[in-house]
Amino acid sequence: MSSDIKKKLEEEIQTLEKELREELPRALKTAAALGDLSENADYQAARERQDFVRVRLGQLKQRLADLSMINFDKIPRDRISLGSKVVVLDVDKNEEVTYKLVTSEDTNADAGLISTTSPIGRSFLNKREGETVEVKIPSGTRTFEIIRFTTMHDAE
Repeated sequence: MSSDIKKKLEEEIQTLEKELREELPRALKTAAALGDLSENADYQAARERQDFVRVRLGQLKQRLADLSMINFDKIPRDRISLGSKVVVLDVDKNEEVTYKLVTSEDTNADAGLISTTSPIGRSFLNKREGETVEVKIPSGTRTFEIIRFTTMHDAE
């Protein structure tokens, strides 16, 4: 799991660094050749994009550094954590729901992939089978009973 995330981050970093090194300087030079920079929309847009790319690169590099500090051997085998697949009973709707706890980069709520930083994901962390969890979400409170789970260490 972590290698896929790292690969995605590294690919986006490479793409943005190329844009910052090659494409944006070319766009700025072309726009500057058109004359008055104070009213030059192309130049302003290229400058804004350059600022955005610099900020985004900083965020991506920080996220990559954060991910490299995760020790996957220390992820528990007996409690819900990153990479766990969790089957719960949504008590309010009386239906079984399956979630997988992932990093924020891999979140896809429609596919049941929820971030460990989301309200529901956070509430499941370090829980075990049979526990009941109340989660405050924007629309109110939801109650889940944990039926079973597997960790990233279990074969799927």
